[in-house]
Amino acid sequence: MSAAGFGANAEAWRLRLSALEFVDASDNASAARDAQRLGPLVAQGWDFLEPLPLRSARNAAERAAGDLIVRTMADATLRFARRHRETTYRLLTDDLRLAVRAEELLWRAAERWPGLVPTRAECAAEARRMQKDKDGREIAQGMLLSQWLAEPRIGRHLALAMLRPTEEAVQRLDEFVARGNLDLGPVHIEARDGCGYLHFRHPRFLNAEDDETLGPQEVAVDLILMHPGLQMGVLRGDPVLHAKHAGRRVFSAGLNLTRLYRGEIPYLFYMLRDLGLVNKLYRGHTKAGFDADEPEDTIEKPWLAVVESFAIGGGCQLLLVVDSVIAEHGAWLSLPARKEGIIPGAANLRLPRFVGEAVARQAIMFDRQFKVDELAAAALVSRVHPSAEIEAAMLEQVRQAVGSGMVSASGNRKALRVQTEPLDRFREYMALYAREQAWCHLSPQLIANLERHWQAQSRQP
Repeated sequence: MSAAGFGANAEAWRLRLSALEFVDASDNASAARDAQRLGPLVAQGWDFLEPLPLRSARNAAERAAGDLIVRTMADATLRFARRHRETTYRLLTDDLRLAVRAEELLWRAAERWPGLVPTRAECAAEARRMQKDKDGREIAQGMLLSQWLAEPRIGRHLALAMLRPTEEAVQRLDEFVARGNLDLGPVHIEARDGCGYLHFRHPRFLNAEDDETLGPQEVAVDLILMHPGLQMGVLRGDPVLHAKHAGRRVFSAGLNLTRLYRGEIPYLFYMLRDLGLVNKLYRGHTKAGFDADEPEDTIEKPWLAVVESFAIGGGCQLLLVVDSVIAEHGAWLSLPARKEGIIPGAANLRLPRFVGEAVARQAIMFDRQFKVDELAAAALVSRVHPSAEIEAAMLEQVRQAVGSGMVSASGNRKALRVQTEPLDRFREYMALYAREQAWCHLSPQLIANLERHWQAQSRQP
């Protein structure tokens, strides 16, 4: 600490925060008391960081001292969250009577216990920095979310709360039913012959996912699930503008690394995507007044994915939660999380049951690609067709599925999940993911990987 220009006060602060203990039985009064002890110390830690140069411009001593301050604060937040996870969650949800989304829980926690997690304003200020210059205010969000998800009953309650329809979808359902289609910006949806078609439309970025697409995509999934006249859904990418692929349909290029490098994708993107959008494709919607202790009782529909060109990263992750995948000859799939320095959503949980653990390790940790025409992809792709036949193949599969009535589809999906991915297994995974992804998202290694493997410094915003 002293090598970075910090005096004895900073070292005394670190020792005090490291020694802070939360040993009382948790209740409302003790949570408030411990938060009042923690909050001012966390604020002081950020005050120590304020005079330092931007993170990427610090010398070795400054970087080490800054990282030590952040780790010390994150560890204290984790200890508080571990002690008071059930008390804080119950207070924020009226003793589990309210289904509150994860982001709203965190904003409420920031208001109720200042210093525990960052406020909206603090996150907005952090978002104006390049990713390499962020010190990591959002790490505290990961520590708290991880502890909420780790406790079985409240973790199940949070996971099920994230399966409620979004307010925007509820408000726009009548419009969608009346019109039969909606343009949601980076997503377009259409209702036709008993099927809802969801088209990814982010052409400049090869239909990649980011903070601009996530909300509309979840609303689109909600609308297809809620539409009373639709029996299933289809995911497909629209044509893109990129010179190399101009005019071709692309399923998804995964995470938008341009916006990630520029610091425009928040940590919460990962959590909201997998607890909300992706898990709704897999589990559907919970009903109002759901019971976290009952077997899953969701309103769900089967999904078909149509892969053209490629499904990279997050695009490939979507294939692990749908019911059928058709692809055009020559398409390929990959999960290049190693090159990005992050965890690929819930792929670590789901991919091994498709291809086995050894092959999953190769894909996730060593960038193995799956070409849909090869035998290795057979567990991931149901059928492969020539490009000229993909449209007809999609419509025929929809016709067969809708024509059969789909009476037992919802029940069979639930029954399959009992042995493949019960809710508690997903909850346990997301508890780990919440903590580890927070550190990955704010790590120097992420920046180094983007600059080494993706030439991020030369990309245009």
